[in-house]
Amino acid sequence: MEIFGTIAATLTTVSFLPQTLKTIKDKDTSGISLGMYSIFTTGVFCWTVYGFIISDMPILIANIVTFILAFTILMLKLKYK
Repeated sequence: MEIFGTIAATLTTVSFLPQTLKTIKDKDTSGISLGMYSIFTTGVFCWTVYGFIISDMPILIANIVTFILAFTILMLKLKYK
C-alpha cells in the first residue's frame, strides 16, 4: 500500500515542476491566482507538518518538495505583481 502512496505523491509533486519552471523562465504570473496559491501553499505546509508528526516519509517528502515549488511560484507572483 505504501508504494501506491509513493507513486501518488511523486506524480502530484512532479506536476508542479512545469509550472514553476515556466513561471521562472517567463516571469509572467498574470494567469496565477494569488489567493489560490496563498491558500494552497499554506495547506501544503500543514501537510508537511502532518507528515512529520506521523513520520510518514512519502507524505513528508512529497509535501516538502511541493511546498518549495508552490512557495517559489507564490513569491514570484508577489514579485511580478
